[in-house]
Amino acid sequence: MADGVAIVDYGAGNLRSAEKAFVRMARQAAADLPVSATGDADRVARASHIVLPGQGAFADCRAGLHAVDGMIEALSEAVLTRGMPFLGICVGMQLLADRGLEHGETPGFGWVPGEVAALEPDDPGLKIPHMGWNDLTFHDNGPDYGDDNGAGGARHPVLAGLEDGDHAYFVHSFGYRCADSADLLATCDYGGPVAAIVGRDNLIGAQFHPEKSQQAGLRLIANFLAWRP
Repeated sequence: MADGVAIVDYGAGNLRSAEKAFVRMARQAAADLPVSATGDADRVARASHIVLPGQGAFADCRAGLHAVDGMIEALSEAVLTRGMPFLGICVGMQLLADRGLEHGETPGFGWVPGEVAALEPDDPGLKIPHMGWNDLTFHDNGPDYGDDNGAGGARHPVLAGLEDGDHAYFVHSFGYRCADSADLLATCDYGGPVAAIVGRDNLIGAQFHPEKSQQAGLRLIANFLAWRP
């Protein structure tokens, strides 16, 4: 039996605020799914929902996951073999890519084709890292997610109820470049478009921090917990 929501703890930052946000929304909107931050690979392999946060450098986060015995295999078991819903946050989203280009080249998971490269805003006055609140713009350019009209291009179910102009909180210096435009679900503008949300199949990732993004972030978390891809 699937064992609730696992927020993967591999030493990549303070998970307290994320865990509190997920517990709150699980109680409100997802039939009291149990939520825990865990470094136990067996617990992750059994989870009904996987949340992979990340803070710091791409290579350091990848190395941190490898340092937890069995964690890479557990993620593959839960996400690829069992098809459980996965949410990557910040560097946790970036790890979905084929490679990261921070301090050299580091392989990613290769689950959502693309690469992670340094932000290059076209306004030299914009500071790096990109830090603070920014508006989201949604791209309903993916597959049909089950709408009755079957026309494709529907809003992803994890993004239901979110609208252009909703605010989210970002802290990052590197951005996701999707190989397939259909995997780019939302952007923000920071001297040009920057990937804010990517996804395909049972995978979705947010470059911003939902747990720090007030109502828009809490709505995304609630939708994720109710998602059954």
